[in-house]
Amino acid sequence: MTFTQLQYLIAVDNHRHFARAAEACFVTQPTLSMQIQKLEEELGILLFDRSKHPVRPTAIGEQIIKQARTVVHETERIHQILQESKNQLEGIFKLGIIPTMASSLVPRFISRFHSKYPKIQLQIQELQTQQIIEMLRRDELDAAVLATPLEEKGIIEKQLFYEPFMAFIPENHRLSKEAFITNSELDINDILLLNEGHCFRNSILNLCNKLPSKGQRPIELESGNFETLIRLSKKGFGMTLIPYLHAIDLPKEDQKYIKPIAEPKPSREVSIVYTRAELKIKVIEELHNIIRDSVPEKLLKEKNEVISPLAS
Repeated sequence: MTFTQLQYLIAVDNHRHFARAAEACFVTQPTLSMQIQKLEEELGILLFDRSKHPVRPTAIGEQIIKQARTVVHETERIHQILQESKNQLEGIFKLGIIPTMASSLVPRFISRFHSKYPKIQLQIQELQTQQIIEMLRRDELDAAVLATPLEEKGIIEKQLFYEPFMAFIPENHRLSKEAFITNSELDINDILLLNEGHCFRNSILNLCNKLPSKGQRPIELESGNFETLIRLSKKGFGMTLIPYLHAIDLPKEDQKYIKPIAEPKPSREVSIVYTRAELKIKVIEELHNIIRDSVPEKLLKEKNEVISPLAS
């Protein structure tokens, strides 16, 4: 049994496809398949059910793969300990971030992080929450930034800041003359929403405690980004809610449509999350501190009313 075989084993489990696993490992498929077969012959078991599409681990294969992940993780930890002992942080760090946070948060911290740690290659992927959870469990991400709490066993959450929700109210809307909006004035059938899968959508549904009714608006559209929702809102198709950091990044001509929501202010808790308590923890701690230093100080202090990102 070799370390390389264990890496190939994990890759096949991650991708559930021999060709894609080989591509991820930068080897040919015959090479990877041969090494998996050799490992199976040595152990005297079948690790994967190849009759399934996609391929699936056998019952005993799942147990072996779980142990293989531990072995690979602990080996990587040895290299991490050596780096930290020399005060040298370097290598690849894979960070996931949800789309509703990426455009407003990443530009705030990326330059500062790169300047301080030029030898760390930060690989950032925009992913929805469920994708992030699955990739963290497969060790395909080192950490992620998203809305919490997740209530996921084995996921460690380290709080970063609290981000209030802001109302985008266009001209001639029923609430356009108000200085601020109260929760009771929010009508889910009047709010343009993100697509399903976005946790910010879930938070709005939880805030309003109601699902939108079909046929209540002249158009039924859910978008994957705030820009589309804002443009539609300005065209008179309703209002929308957006996070604070996105609101303050809007052009000046659009900021006049932003209105705060009265106490208790709805907000989302933003955290950096990870599954391995020891591996790359120094990088995670540094990233945590740099992100906190990159957002307005008021977001570090005002907890407000945290609205769950989980679908109700």
